Amino acid sequence: MTEFLEGHRLVLLNSGRDYFPALLEAIEGATREIFLETYIFANDAAGQAVAVALMAAARRGVAVRVLVDGFGARRFPEIFGPALAAAGAHYKVYRREIARFSPRRHSLRRLHRKLVVIDGRVAFVGGINIIDDASPLGPDLPSYDYAVRVEGPLLSVIHRTVARMWTFQKAMDGFRMERDWRNARPRLRPDSPPPVFHARGCKLAFLLRDNLRHRNTIANAYLAAIREARHTILIANAYFLPGFRFRRALRNAARRGTAVTVLLQGESDHRLFRYATQAIYGDLLADGIRVFEYRGGFLHAKVAVIDGHWATVGSSNIDPFSLFLAREANVAVKDTAFAAELASSLTTAMREGAVEWTMETHARQPFHLRLLRRLSYELVKFLVNLAGYGHEDRKN
Repeated sequence: MTEFLEGHRLVLLNSGRDYFPALLEAIEGATREIFLETYIFANDAAGQAVAVALMAAARRGVAVRVLVDGFGARRFPEIFGPALAAAGAHYKVYRREIARFSPRRHSLRRLHRKLVVIDGRVAFVGGINIIDDASPLGPDLPSYDYAVRVEGPLLSVIHRTVARMWTFQKAMDGFRMERDWRNARPRLRPDSPPPVFHARGCKLAFLLRDNLRHRNTIANAYLAAIREARHTILIANAYFLPGFRFRRALRNAARRGTAVTVLLQGESDHRLFRYATQAIYGDLLADGIRVFEYRGGFLHAKVAVIDGHWATVGSSNIDPFSLFLAREANVAVKDTAFAAELASSLTTAMREGAVEWTMETHARQPFHLRLLRRLSYELVKFLVNLAGYGHEDRKN
């Protein structure tokens, strides 16, 4: 059962243009402690700006702890590590021993969370990596994603999560990377409780996916909200390859009269997943689900709005690798004002940068593309089975 807490101040951040100014301002205002977790920490304008801000914070006595993924940010130690260490900041690499991607289960278990907690009082949760929005397709096609800035009681939960993850990685490293670890041990609780804001009706829950107690938390939260939906379901997701239970829940929602819409990638940095997703378009359309492809840039969003009062923003895609393998983090929101803001933003993106995929569009697809998509879908299924999670969706 998802636990929602009341009394939060919540700000929706649309892509890097909103996220990085807010993040840098919070880092510059830190006085005690910064935790930052990310899958990618790029050596570009955004990455360099964040690194400079973190080093400045460390120099003024803030305890800075950065955790990056060993695959997504595999060059981080050589590019940023020495300068961060010289400034007094600490960094660690999640599953550093996995230098190359492979279909074996241990390689697919990645740190895909994007979390920042500052002084135990302000947090950022979402899908935005530390990387510039600039797209390889050109400056007019930036990446499109979301995050939220959170203040309130949920900070205790988020702070405890990042502190435990840091401690866990310390144990995995065997204390090899940090000789002065005793002086850098994080507090599992902030010095004082986060403030409670009397924002009427704003309830938040923190959703994790890991391999222990929270194996299905994000998937189950989605499913519960979809099963209760009566009016609208709007999902925007970068990598959308739902399993049996998820697709059945969407189909049942559409059959009972709920308007179900999915906004997916039209331009993708992983063509295999795009083709595999396109292989199920026919089934989605037959179930009464509207499908849009975003072509205004790379869609990296992982958000949803249901019935105008439930929403989620986070790092988890709706595919087997996110839902069953990677470490992910989402925020679920029960608040009509926030849901309306997110829905309005998505509707604008669909109107200005997306194309609807209809049955007519589907029927016009040439045979060789249909074959390519089917082969891609079967290959992804094979990789999931090879990783040992082929039947996970049916068992839970």
